[in-house]
Amino acid sequence: MGSFFALWFRRYFCLVLLIVTIPLPSLSLAETRECKTLRATGNPEYPPYLFRESEDNMKLVGANAEIMQLIAEKIGAEIDVSYTGPWSRAQKEVRDGRFDLLAGAFFTVPRAQYMDYVYPSFLTTKSVVWVNKEKPFDYKKREDLIGHTGATVIHNSFGEEFDEFAKASLDLNGVASLRQAFDMLVLGRVDYLLYENSPAQAYSRTWGVSDKVAVLGDGISAEGLYLTLSHSSSCNTGALRGKLTKALREIVESGQAEKALQKGLALWQKIHPQGDSLE
Repeated sequence: MGSFFALWFRRYFCLVLLIVTIPLPSLSLAETRECKTLRATGNPEYPPYLFRESEDNMKLVGANAEIMQLIAEKIGAEIDVSYTGPWSRAQKEVRDGRFDLLAGAFFTVPRAQYMDYVYPSFLTTKSVVWVNKEKPFDYKKREDLIGHTGATVIHNSFGEEFDEFAKASLDLNGVASLRQAFDMLVLGRVDYLLYENSPAQAYSRTWGVSDKVAVLGDGISAEGLYLTLSHSSSCNTGALRGKLTKALREIVESGQAEKALQKGLALWQKIHPQGDSLE
């Protein structure tokens, strides 16, 4: 009987020792590994934040891409910002973990289910009221839009509160493209256009109508652009999130993010010089 318990004890002791000495990659390796290259993507039709230099170029450039490079320098890793298709496809690539980062996204609860948001937001996009310079009207608050006919790009959102107000009180037409909306504004078919300031400014200069349109007031809404990190990314660790947060805070507080926005706008104007007027 004594020999039986001695044998059982030796086997039990060896099993415990084996379990203790087995490495735990899910805890140790995942937290200590460092990704030297991070893959980022984003909305490719969003100048001056993100856009393609040409149709055959798979690289995304603009303000957000510039900020990604500033982050890369601070965290000691490369960040490749690549075109993956339209905005919906870019989000899917990050959700599925094929890309690590979204280089600029608004906060939504559904997105937070598959991405970590890195704070603070690095830029703010402001939506504004655009009018034909020859047909301005008095505008100080959103209620002043009532009684006027407006346009915006179909399925565009300006925040839940304003969207509900517009649905209930405004004569707002959704059109297929921003170019079509600008065309309607310049030709006097609508009284105003609702769209985000910087992209609309970039396109108005490209299409040669910046001298025909103007912005009224301070804006109807503003949304922060965030860097996000996929839950499915093998690079997503507490250490990396901490580095990204520190880098972003330094970039925003130093004013480098706003400078990147101006560089993005200048690059867009260089690639798309003014003079391509609306037909």
